[in-house]
Amino acid sequence: MDLIIYILVYPLIWIISILPFRILYLFSDFLYVIVYYLVGYRKKVVLDNLKLAFPEKEEKELLLIRKKFYHHFVDVFMEMIKSFTISEKQIYKRYKYTNVDFLNELYNNGKSSILVGAHYANWEWIMCLNQLVKYKGVAAYTKVNNVYLNNAILKSRGKFGVLLKQTSKIIKEMDYNHTNNIQAMYGLLSDQSPQLKKTHYWGQFFGVKNLPIHTGAEMLAKKYDMNFLYMNVEKIKRGYYEITFELITENAKKYANYELTDIFLNKVEKQVNTKPAYYFWTHKRFKHKDKAPTN
Repeated sequence: MDLIIYILVYPLIWIISILPFRILYLFSDFLYVIVYYLVGYRKKVVLDNLKLAFPEKEEKELLLIRKKFYHHFVDVFMEMIKSFTISEKQIYKRYKYTNVDFLNELYNNGKSSILVGAHYANWEWIMCLNQLVKYKGVAAYTKVNNVYLNNAILKSRGKFGVLLKQTSKIIKEMDYNHTNNIQAMYGLLSDQSPQLKKTHYWGQFFGVKNLPIHTGAEMLAKKYDMNFLYMNVEKIKRGYYEITFELITENAKKYANYELTDIFLNKVEKQVNTKPAYYFWTHKRFKHKDKAPTN
């Protein structure tokens, strides 16, 4: 069955991916109408999330943000498909780094780095960073159940040289690189909700208290003595992004438990507040609020 689905779906993905950007975004506009007006995919979830994140805003403004979000949401989906065939020239024209030299200078301190980011703007195209830095690029990903589609996605994301590792196997990769003195940069998106059974810290996000918080990036930075970096992605205009890297610390171990995690989340909030329509609001980020254990 997986093979049949792949045979039916992949040709469509490939055809869409070779469309010129101008046509791709026309198609995106068409899909937006279907997703937003006809299907109404998770519209209530998005509005509920916005109400929790921005209690000071009137509903009229939140509805406008929601509408803009769905335009962007479909665009990003189309850009993910475009990744299957996008050329180096195209991606470096549209996904520009403001201070990539800083990463290569940081490499000289002899440490690996963890690069934390959020599901904001376009996080998928960061895969092209690997060819511009001295680090061995490693990114965590969630496996797709269909093995054929999963392999196609891995090929697409890895074509610029980044090594894709399942989240469950990322620690094994870190152990190997650490033992063999291989400096690597690990990309982790840590802004969404973890599984309750894996939650070690209950904090706040957008003022909503008692939320389960991902702490893996901080714990790994301390365990392997890595630089802790933040990736700020700004959407300049449709299909164009600008990425700036910020060093949070070269010495993660000096911070108290969860302090780095809070710093990261504060940066995400600041980023999202500038243009809230570009955040990934369909995720049920606040579904476990107030479920923190009492003892």
